[in-house]
Amino acid sequence: LILQKKKKKMKEPKQVADECDPPTPKKRKAEKMPTESTDTNGNTDTIQIKETPEQKEGAFSNFRISQNTITLLRARGVSYLFDIQVKTFNSVYDGKDVIGQARTGTGKTFSFAVPLVEKLQSAAEDRRRGRAPKVLVLTPTRELAIQVAKDFKDVTRRLSVTCFYGGSSYNPQLEAIRNGIDVLVGTPGRIRDHLQNNKLDLSQLKHVVLDEVDQMLDMGFAEQVEEILSLSYKKDAEEKPQTLLFSATCPSWVYDVAKKYMRSQFIHVDLIGKKTQKAATTVEHLAIACHWSQRASVIGDVVQVYSGSHGRTIVFCETKRDATELSMNTSIKQSAQSLHGDIPQKQREITLKGFRSGTFEVLVATNVAARGLDIPEVDLVIQCAPPNDVESYIHRSGRTGRAGRTGICICFYQRKEESQLKFVEQKAGITFKRVGVPTANDIIQSSSKDAVRFLDSVPAVAVGYFREAARELIEQRGAEEALAAALAHISGATSLEQRSLISSDAGFSTMILNCSQEMHNIGFAWRGLKEQLGEGIDEHIKRMTFLKGRTGVCFDVPASKVKEMQV
Repeated sequence: LILQKKKKKMKEPKQVADECDPPTPKKRKAEKMPTESTDTNGNTDTIQIKETPEQKEGAFSNFRISQNTITLLRARGVSYLFDIQVKTFNSVYDGKDVIGQARTGTGKTFSFAVPLVEKLQSAAEDRRRGRAPKVLVLTPTRELAIQVAKDFKDVTRRLSVTCFYGGSSYNPQLEAIRNGIDVLVGTPGRIRDHLQNNKLDLSQLKHVVLDEVDQMLDMGFAEQVEEILSLSYKKDAEEKPQTLLFSATCPSWVYDVAKKYMRSQFIHVDLIGKKTQKAATTVEHLAIACHWSQRASVIGDVVQVYSGSHGRTIVFCETKRDATELSMNTSIKQSAQSLHGDIPQKQREITLKGFRSGTFEVLVATNVAARGLDIPEVDLVIQCAPPNDVESYIHRSGRTGRAGRTGICICFYQRKEESQLKFVEQKAGITFKRVGVPTANDIIQSSSKDAVRFLDSVPAVAVGYFREAARELIEQRGAEEALAAALAHISGATSLEQRSLISSDAGFSTMILNCSQEMHNIGFAWRGLKEQLGEGIDEHIKRMTFLKGRTGVCFDVPASKVKEMQV
């Protein structure tokens, strides 16, 4: 038997078992290829970039999209239609009923917004005051309603787009009704309020959209939605409104609604399928075993290593209290704010705006933020525990890896939740890669890179004020020592505690016992350790588990005992 500890620069253990893989380095944003180059004489050469099959299929020229809308789409950073948009555009434009099913983050909103805007703008313009809406979009949450309305406004300058949701004043909404509405986006509760008060007329609707329709049922909106639809779809009417249902998952209730309100010949576009992965394919799924008592401090290390001080992270908690406490925890060195149902609507909008603009880096949220929030370039999603239902995981992990970008989703779990984690894997069609907590060396490497980036942002004028102090410091301590100390202070990584790679517990190091042959039982490892280190060693060893193939074990020991046990 050979007892060994893998050494790093700071004598940190390295994991080798399946459950003990080292953290995957955070992914950097892909650099765009230049389209032009200029030589020393000022001549410009254009570099032709070959289009991908997806770009060719989604080219704007293939669809009935006006030049004005194309210009607005390009301003949003959209240069071609995505797969779900390609598959549904003509059906939506031609007035057919559609059920659109696609993974979270694939552009479902523009699947109905762009063709409906083009359809309305191609018809005779109606600017009458007090005109009733022609498009109604129902969403399960206020945040999604706000985002969908923004998406509509981004692709049209001619139509009146209005958003109604609870928690906001009635007066501006009533004023919008008096002025006239073309596209109305809202939550079922507030829309029903206006209908019951006879303030809103839905008799002129031509198009009805249910966005994230499966969440309507989960949040108890089924009755409200059906009440609104029953008022919009008159039995005696010759023509019923076009009905569009979009979601990532389609439970049986969706098809019940479809049978009741949609035409029998509706189009079903399914880009997921029953046997394929439902979570976004551009997301890497990792899992970290961690007791709830250690979670806050470990999350701080995870954010530092996988996202850094310049990335954006969303942390999902199960309760409002957890979200508030975690956002205020000092273990998270990046600035963080919370988002949940108890926060006033106005403050929630300010918080989301600040997160999008980069005012702070970590958003700690409950499930209220899981769907429909189009927050670009989210680098990391953390789930504090495995969700109770798979749909929650699909939509939560979908906050990263959006619109073709790559992202990372990390799910924390306790050992007793292992079966729940496997259930999510089975139903979502994914495989979690079990990784350990970031080691001290991982944290130092990430922190040093961030510190160097901070140096790049210091204005040259400010540097000049510190040159004299820098020269004195170099004379006293040497250039390398002085700069290393400065980087350590900037990064905040001045004190690092060792953690178990098995359980994430602080104050423990994980060690490995290798064997030249397969161990038939764990007692063989215990006997070998006692022979080499003495009978009292079992008092210090915790959480012993087999490595893959049973050719060794890994276990935790107090960090203070590591040197005594290295032989």
